[in-house]
Amino acid sequence: MSSLGTSKGILEIAKFAVYVTVPIGLMYFFASNTKNLQRVMGNRQYVVYPPEGPRPPSPEELREMARELARKRDSR
Repeated sequence: MSSLGTSKGILEIAKFAVYVTVPIGLMYFFASNTKNLQRVMGNRQYVVYPPEGPRPPSPEELREMARELARKRDSR
């Protein structure tokens, strides 16, 4: 551990001050004016969905396809 009188101690205090003040300052900046938050969030797409693919067949269609395959198998 370093004592508070050395340059390492002063550096640690300065780093701690930055770590504490940056989040508090950002929170104040966005909480005091919601237009700032809307402006930042409006410029970014957070959720990007892939394009919609073809839908799987319905259960009735699957049953019909299975029946056709069974008929073809039986006819051989």
